Amino acid sequence: MSSPRPVTQADHDQVRALHAQGLGRNAIAKELRRSGKTISNIAAEMGLSFERTGAAAAATEARKADGATRRAQLQLDALNAANRLMGQMFQPALVYNFGGKENDYNSTTLDEPPFADKRNIATAIQALAGTALKLAEYDKATGNESEKSMLTDLRQALIDARKSGTP
Repeated sequence: MSSPRPVTQADHDQVRALHAQGLGRNAIAKELRRSGKTISNIAAEMGLSFERTGAAAAATEARKADGATRRAQLQLDALNAANRLMGQMFQPALVYNFGGKENDYNSTTLDEPPFADKRNIATAIQALAGTALKLAEYDKATGNESEKSMLTDLRQALIDARKSGTP
C-alpha cells in the first residue's frame, strides 16, 4: 500500500486560487485529486473557510424561501380542494350511466351523492388534508414556523365546514 503523497506549496497555492474562484471543498478535492479532508486541512491552515457567505449564502436562503413559498401555496391549494370536496358531499349530485343493448344514457339528480361516492370524496379529502399536514410538518421541522398559524386556521375552517355541512 502506498503512503499518501505529501502536501506541497503548490497544493496550498492551488487551493487558495480555486477557493478564490468560489469552488467548494469537494470541487477542489476533485480538481486536485485529493481527499476532502486534505483540502479542509489545507484551507484551515490558510484560514480559509467553506462556509456559505455572501452571494452563495444569499442564493441558498433565497432558494429555501422559494421552496417554503411553493410549499405554502401547495398546502393552501390542497386545503381549498379538500374544502370544495367537502361541499360536494352534501350537494345535489347528477348520477348517470350508459346501459342496455343500445347503450342508452340515463341520468337523475339526487339530493346528495350515493354513499359510495361520498366514501370516495372522503378518501380524497383525507389525502388532500394529509398532504397539507405533511407539508406543514416539514416546514415546522425545518424551522418555518410561520406555517403553524395558517394550518391551525385552515384546520378550524375544515372543522367548521364539516359541522355546518357547507363549504
